[in-house]
Amino acid sequence: MSEGYLVVLCTCPDRETALRIAEALVDRKQAACVNVLPGLTSVYEWEGARQCEQEVLAIIKTREEAFAAIEETIRTLHPYELPEIVAVPIAKGFAPYLDWIHRTVQPI
Repeated sequence: MSEGYLVVLCTCPDRETALRIAEALVDRKQAACVNVLPGLTSVYEWEGARQCEQEVLAIIKTREEAFAAIEETIRTLHPYELPEIVAVPIAKGFAPYLDWIHRTVQPI
């Protein structure tokens, strides 16, 4: 069993979608905290054309072993065909905060 922690990033089309995902992740104890940041502009290529969209970013703090469950929850609730779900390992952190993540998240 891993003792690692992750920040998972997920862009959403609107605040309501981001909040629905955030609440589900916290309620299911898959994430300790989710920050919902509006006002994001994403520029990307989709189906051969450049896109520029206003989105909302969900920043998810969790344990490494909860990633698969988080991915499934997001895929179930997210309207995009190909949602952004990327994880970045937390290399260092305030020990009491990381302990709180460990106690709060209950991976399946």
